[in-house]
Amino acid sequence: MDTKTINLSLPRELLQDADQVAKLQYRSRSELMREALRRFISIARFEELNAYGERQAKKLGLKPADVNRLIAEVRADV
Repeated sequence: MDTKTINLSLPRELLQDADQVAKLQYRSRSELMREALRRFISIARFEELNAYGERQAKKLGLKPADVNRLIAEVRADV
């Protein structure tokens, strides 16, 4: 893995909590921070995709039940 070292400022209490979790999970501080950032990015991407879907559904005048029905229809055709 190609890595780049960065500096990160954290409140003392947050760092203490992070170190405690890292120790409990037998991880390094760096690995804990990498995993936290991966999860944050994953959630942000999901939220972006979800917002896009909601905008498209609104443009098409679809309700949640319509979306579920259309998904079921497409799956039945496959």
